[in-house]
Amino acid sequence: MSTVRPLTSSTAAQSTGRGRTAERVIPSATVARLPIYHRVLLGWADAGRQTVSSEDLAGACGVSPAKLRKDLSYLGSYGTRGVGYDVRFLAYQISRELGLTEPRGVVIVGAGNLGQALVAYRGFASRGFAIVGLLDIHPDTVGQRFGAPETPITVGPMSDLEPIVADGRAQIGVIATPAEAAQQVCDRMVAAGLRSVLNFAPAVLHVPEGVEVRKVDLAVELQILAFHEQRRAEEHHQTMEHASLGKAINA
Repeated sequence: MSTVRPLTSSTAAQSTGRGRTAERVIPSATVARLPIYHRVLLGWADAGRQTVSSEDLAGACGVSPAKLRKDLSYLGSYGTRGVGYDVRFLAYQISRELGLTEPRGVVIVGAGNLGQALVAYRGFASRGFAIVGLLDIHPDTVGQRFGAPETPITVGPMSDLEPIVADGRAQIGVIATPAEAAQQVCDRMVAAGLRSVLNFAPAVLHVPEGVEVRKVDLAVELQILAFHEQRRAEEHHQTMEHASLGKAINA
């Protein structure tokens, strides 16, 4: 995935910023972990949990307690010695830092299998996102309805993109098209005024300064997992060879 521009906490510091300092920069690596903390905290909040220690939260998120405390220190001093963190309050502070206290509109371009799966996913609303448009270029696809039965979305034509962005309904664009169409779609999103793009197409996008692109490439992730699987198999093979050699020597 592409690099995330570090966040500053100057705006948030003007509201309820316990322990904040103006214009404090949050490293990109910390920004990438904040959604994980947020997801775990929301799950605990829904289950009725009220407080959590840094050790428990770190373990649930797969990081060390020291790294967790360092990450949260960029947000402010929200823990209480001997008690830990208030689950709901910390979840809110993270959502505020991530800009999720108000729903963010998302417009998806590409109504194929991936686009349909995205609009059918029920977890966006609870994470602070609203799908405000599903667009496609093919006339036979425009007008079809996809998504959850209670909240279906009608596929619109690409000409709907500019009005959706202009009236403020969408702040994030999602590209779920074939690779050959991705750059053209991205250019059109940027021209319409979007500055945040999530790209599922297997293509490298070129964007002007000030536009953030996050890339999700499932094939690359699978290849990385395949690499680790191969390493484990090689290590197991070497272990077995050493064991056999040891038996032969001692025989």
